[in-house]
Amino acid sequence: MDVVTPMSAAHGEGSRTGFYRSVKSGAWERIARGLYLPGDSPAADWDQLEASARRPEATICLVSALAYYDLTDAIPSALDVAIPRGTRVPASEGAIHWRRFDAATFALEREQILVPGSSQKIGIYTPERAIVDCFRLRAETGYETARDALKEWLRRGGKPARLMKIAQLLPRSAKPVREALEILT
Repeated sequence: MDVVTPMSAAHGEGSRTGFYRSVKSGAWERIARGLYLPGDSPAADWDQLEASARRPEATICLVSALAYYDLTDAIPSALDVAIPRGTRVPASEGAIHWRRFDAATFALEREQILVPGSSQKIGIYTPERAIVDCFRLRAETGYETARDALKEWLRRGGKPARLMKIAQLLPRSAKPVREALEILT
């Protein structure tokens, strides 16, 4: 089930007032400001739903992407979501950390996944891009997080050449990735 707004749901209800009445009766559940799910919908990640509803180009990145691929033991306190630099950061109530990535490299290694428990999609970076981004932004994510994710990725059969190819396309990442690969391989 997709997230609806009062305006989009009002078309089926007849009016926004009718929609809000159905919210009070429990037919709809508010997940964030202006965003609703049917009351009987299955469990879903509300932060991912909110991010994808607020910004169609929202992309799960950094530690949140590593956690999705099970490459880290770290549990992010907020969902790391990338949007292209130059776009407005939306107001949100969820535990979402909006990050601005260069628009020229934003789509590099970006895929779409279904938000669990929903038919809505959200972008996510591949494991390789997430690792490279963690090295690139190691002051924020921590060098240990990037190194441990790289170690697990290599243990699973990751190809260093592929990682270096991505690292060379992103600023400030080739040198730390190369150094970590030299130590670990």
